[in-house]
Amino acid sequence: MTTLPAPGGPLRIGLVGAGPWARMTHAPALASHPGAVLSGVWGRRPEAAEALAAAHGTEAYTGDTGFDALLAGSDAVAFAVPPDVQAPLAARAADAGRHLLLDKPVATTVAGAREVAEAAERARVASVVFCTLRFAGGTAGWIDEQAAAGGWFTARATWIGALFAPGAGSEFGASPWRREKGGLWDVGPHALSVLIPVLGDVTEVTAARGPADATHLLLRHTSGASSTVTLALDAPSGAAGTEVEFRGEAGVSGLPAGDGDARDAFRAAVDALAEAARTGVAHPCDVRFGLRLTEVLAQAEARLGPVDA
Repeated sequence: MTTLPAPGGPLRIGLVGAGPWARMTHAPALASHPGAVLSGVWGRRPEAAEALAAAHGTEAYTGDTGFDALLAGSDAVAFAVPPDVQAPLAARAADAGRHLLLDKPVATTVAGAREVAEAAERARVASVVFCTLRFAGGTAGWIDEQAAAGGWFTARATWIGALFAPGAGSEFGASPWRREKGGLWDVGPHALSVLIPVLGDVTEVTAARGPADATHLLLRHTSGASSTVTLALDAPSGAAGTEVEFRGEAGVSGLPAGDGDARDAFRAAVDALAEAARTGVAHPCDVRFGLRLTEVLAQAEARLGPVDA
């Protein structure tokens, strides 16, 4: 595996993306991380990249040559761009020997996600997919505890957002890819990133459409357990919320409230990437897991069929 340039030294991480997620979470988390250096910001919009880089005392890059320059000054790359922009850039970064801190989903096509996974394997670089609850305080440990407990019979996960509701005021509501792909692809990875570590891989997928962009999934897992999932971004404000519940031999266990700080969760993901790069031991939430999430979501999308069907 590609290793760090100096044992114990800070990880130079370049940031790809200069939108709301990068501005609110990635850039401030990287700039304040004691074990990392924000080595630059690359953006598709030069003015956004320049503003974010200036706010954190680093260099701004844009365009094709700018991406190469960011890679040249970085040990790893963190991504905060739409998934189908992320995938080819991440494969390129891996081919250049840079470790990958990816956003979810890795891509919205299996081919795109597989390209990244194969590039990372070929270059032997470390990777982490930032599924927030796998790294957030209060939830990461709970997921591990449920996996260790075993004996689960069934589970229920609900991820409902109201990004597009009148007066919602969310900057993510202006995201074209979220508007196009809906809750299945935006919050579906979050649900699966909790269910799969506890119940095992998905063996069967049934999917049905609900109102607006809502999607309902019925999943079977390798443990023999089943789970039901409801996903949406375009719900009324009063309907929004997140719940996960496991039922089995140990009783009923519900997802605890996290610490609510995405920056802390992202710092933990940086730590996980650094550990994987240092030791050569793959993290459970790596690009191969990200590929598996894409495969399950693509299977669900295929089960849904055309919108007007």
